[in-house]
Amino acid sequence: MKAVVIGESSGASMDVIMAVYPRHKVVVEKYINRGDVIGIGPFSDRGNMAIFKTRAAAEEFVKEDPFILEGLVKSFVIRNWDDTLLPS
Repeated sequence: MKAVVIGESSGASMDVIMAVYPRHKVVVEKYINRGDVIGIGPFSDRGNMAIFKTRAAAEEFVKEDPFILEGLVKSFVIRNWDDTLLPS
């Protein structure tokens, strides 16, 4: 079972987002390098989504992502996802 983190934008400006982005990218790259991330990125409304191989990885990520910790993500949910197309 995979896990999806879906975040809602706080409405922060692109200037604020880009100021935090380098710290966010470091955290994202850590999870990519560990092989925990399947996909990650923004929606057109500046919300965001990340798909993780495990719920544990998703829960760990939200505890250290600067976008969340610094209020650029207004709220988020972690949902278990049964990807029936790709093997676990």
